[in-house]
Formats: sequence, C-alpha cells, structure tokens
Amino acid sequence: MSSNNFVDVVIVGAGLSGIGSARHLQRDCPDRTFALLESRGSLGGTWDLFRYPGIRSDSDMYTLGYTFKPWLGTRSLADGPSILQYLREAATETGVDKHIYYNRKVESASWSSESCTWTVSAQCSDTEASIEFQCNFLMMCGGYYDYEQGHTPEFSGSDDFEGLVIHAQKWPEDLDYTSKKIVVIGSGATAVTLVPELAKTAAHTTMLQRSPTYIASVPEEDSWSARLSGILPAPWVYRIIRWKRILLQIGVFNLSRKRPQMVKNLLLGQVREALGDDYDIKTHFTPKYNPWDQRLCAVPEGDLFTAISEKRAEVVTDNVKHFSPTGIQLESGKHLDADIIVLATGLTMKFIGGTKLIVDGNSVESSKLYVYRGMMLSNVPNLVQVFGYTNASWTLKSDLTGQYVCRLLNHMRKTGTTMAVPNIASAGLEEEPMLDFSSGYILRAAKEFPKQGKKLPWRVYQNFIIDFINLRLRPLTDTVLKFK
Repeated sequence: MSSNNFVDVVIVGAGLSGIGSARHLQRDCPDRTFALLESRGSLGGTWDLFRYPGIRSDSDMYTLGYTFKPWLGTRSLADGPSILQYLREAATETGVDKHIYYNRKVESASWSSESCTWTVSAQCSDTEASIEFQCNFLMMCGGYYDYEQGHTPEFSGSDDFEGLVIHAQKWPEDLDYTSKKIVVIGSGATAVTLVPELAKTAAHTTMLQRSPTYIASVPEEDSWSARLSGILPAPWVYRIIRWKRILLQIGVFNLSRKRPQMVKNLLLGQVREALGDDYDIKTHFTPKYNPWDQRLCAVPEGDLFTAISEKRAEVVTDNVKHFSPTGIQLESGKHLDADIIVLATGLTMKFIGGTKLIVDGNSVESSKLYVYRGMMLSNVPNLVQVFGYTNASWTLKSDLTGQYVCRLLNHMRKTGTTMAVPNIASAGLEEEPMLDFSSGYILRAAKEFPKQGKKLPWRVYQNFIIDFINLRLRPLTDTVLKFK
C-alpha cells in the first residue's frame, strides 16, 4: 500500500481483539474492506510479547477462545505458546493474516466530519517512514497497556545490586536461571505463574509481596470436556463448556459481591488444605480486601502451593528497604539473598495505545470522555475501543463488540448513513471511573481513561449476560446514538 490508502475499516492491533474483530467483519460485513495495523513485527499481541517462563492464561480457553474457532486443546489454562499458535491458526485459516500490515505503529487519528473519514497516521518501525491510512470506521484493538515498558517502581540502592534485575515484560530469551537464587517481586498473576516454574530448576525462589492476593487452585482440564468428547462433536462440546464457564464466572463474581466472607472462606480453605494448619495463611494469603475487589489469581492444580510445600519456593510478605550488593534488605530486618531479581510489578496502562485523537481539528482529552455501551466514546464519531472484562475472559467482550460493530455498519449501509456518534451533554450526568477495580495498575492510570455513567447506555457492565442482551438482542438505535 502507498500513502493515503483507503479502506472501510482500520483495525489497530493484531492481537486477540484485532484478529477476532477482523474475522467478524470478514464474515458479517463481506462488502467492507479492512486493514489491521500492527506496531510489532508479528501477530499475537500479549501472547507474542510476554516470554517469561511458564507464561499462561489465567482465564480458561473455553471463554478466552473465539466463538468462531473452538479450542480443541485438553488444557483449560493453556500456556502462552499454545495460545499464540491458536491465534496464528485463527488468522491463517480465515485469511485475516493477509490484511495485516506489520511494523505500523499508529500515533494519531484525525476525524473529518466533512469527508466522514479518519486519517490514521502511523510510523513504520522497519523503515522509519510515515504512512497514512484513511477509513470511514476505526477500531482500536491494541489492548490497555504499554507494550514498551511495564510498571517499574524505584527501589533504593538498585544500582548496588551485583546480580541481574529484569522486568517480566522484558524477559531475556537466553537467560539461564538454573541453580540461581531468585527473588520475584510481586503477587499478581505474573508472579504466581513465574514462581512455580522458576522453582523447578532454580536453587531457591522467593515471592516477595507487600500484600497478599487471593489465589484459587483450579483443575488444569475441564471434567466435562472428557465426558462429552466421546458423545458430541467438538464444536458442540466447546459451546456447552463455554456457556458453563460463563455462568460459573458470573456466579462466582456475584457471590463474591453479595457474600464475600463465604467466598473468602472457600479460597482460604483451599490454601489451608494445600499448605497445612501450621502455615501462616493470615500473613501470606489473606488480603485486606474482599474477593474480586481485585482480579483473582488462578493456579493450575495448585502448582504454587506444591512448590511451597516442597520447600522449592517461599512467600515473604514484607516491604523493600533497599537493594544490597547480594540481594534485598527488608524493612523487617531480614535479608533475601539473590542472584536474579525479577520485577513482576505490573503493567503500565495506556488508553488506546497512546494514540492521539483529533476530531474536526480539536484534540480529544480521553479523561473527559464517557464510554457508550462499553465501547464507543462520547462525541467521537465512528470509533470503537475494544475493551474486555476485568472479571472474566477478555474475548467474551471483544467478541460481543466485534459483532455489535458489524450490526452497526450494516445498519449504516442500509440507511445510507456514514457517521454514527454518541451525543452527550455531560452536565448533570452522574459519573464513575470506567474501571471500577482497586488493582494498583488500574488506580495508577484511572485519570487517563474515560468515565462511565450510572445507567444505560453510559454504564460499563462487567457481566456477559447483560451485555449479550444489550448488544446482541436489543434494538441497535436509541436516543443517544445519532446517525448522519
């Protein structure tokens, strides 16, 4: 493609959301042309970027997988390479891969109401040239965090440490950690994934956390899958288990909100059964918040607890005073010896990949926007941001979003309209943060993200059933979305 290329739809990002959105367009809007602009040199997004040992999903593959491509693997919590292979197959089997333009980092998008087009400006990382694409509709599928760097707190004395310090988001491919003493700083999904894997060959692995996280041990394989596989075709099995998992996720989340102490007792009972009554569960595995106030971590078959029981790993709950030449000095006075320190300290969130939005010559401030139906933005025409669930699999929401966009585009084609914009007069609208979650990485970036209202259509629901009804079954038109 040369500069000033026109397609009907530009999709920014060729990861889980981008590939799925492209497939929905391809199938449900076959008369629309589209292109995917990917900033990196390969598809896969998160599942190509993260390479740390043991990388896997903490969402089951029956809901993380696409509606149009059944997950046929036996493991419910799949490893990163298997998920990446699944995404590559989804792209090549559908021909979506032929629409991907790699090494195209989108920097800005400018809307013109006069021509009803977005002009998308991208930097070509392989040639250092600039390129422009024009489209009528723009889908932002680049995720929610900064691909360039993760969150890296400042630690006193970090330059004094004589070993290796690495962030999990930038894991060196050739790192040999065999027989090394490793300290992993963090307590979230990355840390609980890393620790049992590192502990297999390291001399000793320590998970250092300031405060605990709720951790649930889950089966590596779904018991229903084996039973149904000999009776029903694979696509049917996939759909049945997918809906079973959806209902289970919703049920657990709602139970956590209505009866938090019950869920807390169940989760801590799992830990007590795995580690024994003598283990200090109150200090190391009992958070101060209720279950699902932050995202719940899942460990397959309790592998973290097994590593702790076998003394290959330990959990230390304390604060870092400073790094020393040989490890980490803690505020309690204890010293952790280390050859390698791994920072599993979280993500740096970035709204729509940091893309600068301009509407009719005016820069758009994301913090002043409201989210319409969980995807479009107030007073911003023909743009959708694909944002998954915080309490369930990302793909569940991205699939619904892709299907909604196709409904919207087909409605516009049928009615002869070329612009759809959610109009809002924000005065008097009760507002809340777009992401009602207390995780540190979300709180750090809350002011950079749009807001939500307290009722439809400005409410962002974290519930697949409600969204399914609103986005798939209810009428497309309302008093807010204006067509021109």
